[in-house]
Amino acid sequence: MAKATSEAGKGVAEIEPNDLSAEDPLILKQYYHQMLLIRRFEERASEMYTKAKIGGYCHLNLGEEATIVGLTAALTGDDYIYTNYREHGYVIARGVDPGPAMAELFGRETGTSGGRGGSMHLFDAKTHFMGGYGIVGGQVPLATGAAYALKYQGKPGVVICQVGDGTTNIGPWYESLNLAKLYQLPIIFFIVNNGFGMGTSVKEGSSEPDLWKKGSSFRIYGEQVDGSDVIAVRELARKLRTRAEREHEPAIMDVVSFRFRGHSVIDPDRYRNVDEVKRGRVEHDPITKFARRLLDAKVVNDDYIRETADKVEHEVQDAIDFADHSRPPAMADLYKYMYATDVPNTISDAEREMFEARLKAESKK
Repeated sequence: MAKATSEAGKGVAEIEPNDLSAEDPLILKQYYHQMLLIRRFEERASEMYTKAKIGGYCHLNLGEEATIVGLTAALTGDDYIYTNYREHGYVIARGVDPGPAMAELFGRETGTSGGRGGSMHLFDAKTHFMGGYGIVGGQVPLATGAAYALKYQGKPGVVICQVGDGTTNIGPWYESLNLAKLYQLPIIFFIVNNGFGMGTSVKEGSSEPDLWKKGSSFRIYGEQVDGSDVIAVRELARKLRTRAEREHEPAIMDVVSFRFRGHSVIDPDRYRNVDEVKRGRVEHDPITKFARRLLDAKVVNDDYIRETADKVEHEVQDAIDFADHSRPPAMADLYKYMYATDVPNTISDAEREMFEARLKAESKK
C-alpha cells in the first residue's frame, strides 16, 4: 500500500498493489535479473572488504534492491540522479557495467571515478549518475541546483535526489525544499526510509516520523510506498516524474525498505533486535517476494530462477576479476583530477619510490 498527502498535507489515499498481468514478461525478467545482480554484487563486495580488497567505508544496498530497480526503471536518459554514499546498486541499475563499479571499490584506474573515489563516490557522466556523496545531505543542495539549471536552460528531464531518512533532519534538506517549491523545480526527493539513520531509529530521531509529510509546510506533495515492491516503486516514480517534468512540481517519495545489515560493513548492528532482523530479512526480502510473484503469475519457472542465479554469479565474478586485474592509479597522475588545469607533480623522488614499492607489494598479494 502507498500513502499520499496533498500539498497542504491533508487527505490520505491508499494505492492498491499492482497486477502483473498487464506487464511485459521480458521487462519483469529484466527487473528480477537487475535485483539479483545488485544483491550478489553487494554480498561479494562485503566479502572483498573482509579480504582487504576494498578500503575505506563501504555501505551496502542489501534489502533495497526493489527500491533501486523500481526507481531507475521509471527514469529516462534525460534525468539526473544524485545519491548518498549507499549507491553501488544505483549506478549498476542506471546502466554502468559491474566491472568498473567493482574496480572503483578496489581503487583501480578502470573504476568509474578512476580509482579516486572508492565506494562512496561512484560517478558516471554518460548515464547522468552524478555521484555518491560522503557528507550526509551534501548532495541535496547540488541536486536542487541541477534542477534549477534544467528549468533555467529549458532542458527536458528531472533530477532525482536520493537521501537516507536521517538526512531529512538537517538544515540543507529544508533549505532545498523551500527553494524547490519557491522556484517550481523538476526534482523528486527520494527518501530511502530503512528505519534507521546509522544506529538511531526514525522515531527516536525525527519529531515527524511520517517522512512523506515533511514537505507539507512548503506545500510539497509527498507519498509513501512499499520499497520491497519493485512495481509499486516504479509506478509512483513514473507518476511523480511526469508531474515534475510537465508541471515543474517537486515531490517527496518516502520509500520504506528494510536494511538487511548494519549501517556499513563494519557495523555489528547491535542496536536492532536479532530476532527482528532475522524475521525482517524473510518477510521483507524484495527478491524472494518478487520471485514468488513471477512464479505465481507463470512469468518464469524454477529453471529460470536457477539459471538467472548462475548467470549473475558469473557476472559478479567477472566484475571481481576485472577489478583484481586492473592497475591502481599511477603516481604520475597524483594531481590529475584535483585541479581544472595541470599542475606540476611536486612529489619527491624518495616519496615516489616509497609509494611505488607499496603499490608493487600490494599487487603481489
